[in-house]
Amino acid sequence: MQTQPPSRTQENVGQDGRTGGDLLTLRDVCRDFTTKSGVTHAVSHVDLTIQDGEFVALIGRSGCGKTTILRMIAGLLTPTSGRIEIDGRSLWQGGRVDSSVIRKLGVVFQEANLFPWYSVLENIALPLRLCGMSTKQCHARAAELAGLVGLKGFERSYPRELSGGMRQRASIARALSCDPELLLMDEPFGALDALTREHMNIELQRIALETKATVVFVTHDIPEAVFLADRVVHLTPRPGRIKQIMAIDMPKPRGIDVQTAPEFGEIIRRLRIDLNQEA
Repeated sequence: MQTQPPSRTQENVGQDGRTGGDLLTLRDVCRDFTTKSGVTHAVSHVDLTIQDGEFVALIGRSGCGKTTILRMIAGLLTPTSGRIEIDGRSLWQGGRVDSSVIRKLGVVFQEANLFPWYSVLENIALPLRLCGMSTKQCHARAAELAGLVGLKGFERSYPRELSGGMRQRASIARALSCDPELLLMDEPFGALDALTREHMNIELQRIALETKATVVFVTHDIPEAVFLADRVVHLTPRPGRIKQIMAIDMPKPRGIDVQTAPEFGEIIRRLRIDLNQEA
């Protein structure tokens, strides 16, 4: 069952749950992989609309197509069929990405993928340099973003001198450097210890609210998804289809104590039951 995102206007709502301000739309998106053993149907007939400023988490068992969907949205993997639109424009033109659309995106992976020979400031500023911004402007913007993600005072540090959480902060700042309309995140905190991950969830929520970013977030962690998201999209095992979309109707910002609330526990219980039924 698909539900409306909370705190969005209910005017002009269609049967698919759309309102105004749609930023990302997937229309009947499929992805197949051909190997020596045959064709694998990884993603099958996915329809999804995400609104401007919404935080949506994708969950499901390993191999359900979460990362495949994210990589198609990021322009890294061509859909076998279907259409992906960002702000009303098609991302894919045949087998090629529309460069004017791809510039609207920022991507964060599980590994920070920072350049070890660049400082934090230089890593954050790199996309700006590639866009032709002056060195002075690059450094000013990078310093601003370092402060936003909690790295003030570490601008001249190198990746080897940072903790895992700090490296991911730098990676998030780099993804935000060109003011993307859509931030794509693939298990960005999956390699962190539990306490650091909890702290990064709080920080990511703060950053998303401050920047008004639209976020698509892939995770295996159900409490993480429920804590961060406006809606949680549950994908079936391969081939990945949308089984349900659950609205998380709890106000933001959410403190860590929200995880003890009965409604929070009930949402997690329902999602876990659905996942366990697939075993």
